[in-house]
Amino acid sequence: MKKIRFGIISTAQIVPRFVKGIRESRSGEVHAIASGTLAKAVEMSEELTIPKAYGSYEALCEDDEIDIVYVATYNKGHYEATKMALTYKKHVLVEKPFTLNLQQAEELFALAEKNGCFLMEAQKSVFLPISLQVKEVIQQNKIGKIHWLQSVTSYPNADHISWFHSLEAGGGTLHGSGSYPLQYMQFILDQPITEYSGSVTRRKGETDDQVNLALKFQNQALGNIFISVKVDIPSKMTIYGELGRIEIPYFWKTKQASIYYADGKQETLLGEFDSEFVFEVEHVNECLQNHCIESPIMTKKMTVATVGLVDNLYTKWLEEDDKL
Repeated sequence: MKKIRFGIISTAQIVPRFVKGIRESRSGEVHAIASGTLAKAVEMSEELTIPKAYGSYEALCEDDEIDIVYVATYNKGHYEATKMALTYKKHVLVEKPFTLNLQQAEELFALAEKNGCFLMEAQKSVFLPISLQVKEVIQQNKIGKIHWLQSVTSYPNADHISWFHSLEAGGGTLHGSGSYPLQYMQFILDQPITEYSGSVTRRKGETDDQVNLALKFQNQALGNIFISVKVDIPSKMTIYGELGRIEIPYFWKTKQASIYYADGKQETLLGEFDSEFVFEVEHVNECLQNHCIESPIMTKKMTVATVGLVDNLYTKWLEEDDKL
């Protein structure tokens, strides 16, 4: 089996965990890493035993031995780094949020298609064993028709992210964590979002520290998403059906979920792993081996719709600022 050689753009905190996922995969290998400075790239390449280090993103993209570029820069940097990689005709896996506005997202997918490149938004949650089991439970109608989904995500301290409160950098709770529940709910239900609205708390000129979204799906199910860095409460997804509910704690990285049936019975779902990134990496590797330019699971349609939803909400909130 041909090895899929990854080049990594950024030395962000997520990178060591992602590298672990590549190395646990059957056909992936880490070939190079790049940072804005060569010293940072060399330091992480030595720490993670990565063969090559580059002091610029362009130098990495020029490496003919790299098959796919993983973009893990700060949020605003996703667009430029992805565009550069696609211009060099590299396949790209880009961290969430894919881009900060709809125009950028559409441009990148158009460029990928023009150059025959695979392009996907990183979304590890939908590839986890538990996620697949939960989806199967719903498809088997074990908890009946789904009427409501509720997601709570709490990060009581975001101070370690230096740009978290910056609008310019793409900080905030919705940019940072909104893709996970928005796309997870659509994946689980196999239904698009048809209506949405959102409330937010933030200081004028800064980005959001709490967001509360109300959703309606095509099949008439309703959803609620709450994300906060202000309160310390359990993070979980709950899916309510006519015959019971499914509770998924920390759904974006979990190994366990619980089903509570209306008749009082309970069932536990288990899905063990070492790296929660390995399943996403395996999917990407398989797509490249099959010469796909789009994932059949994390589709262009889902990514563009999510970027558009988030873009619309931030635009609305900024317009409200101007009226104050």
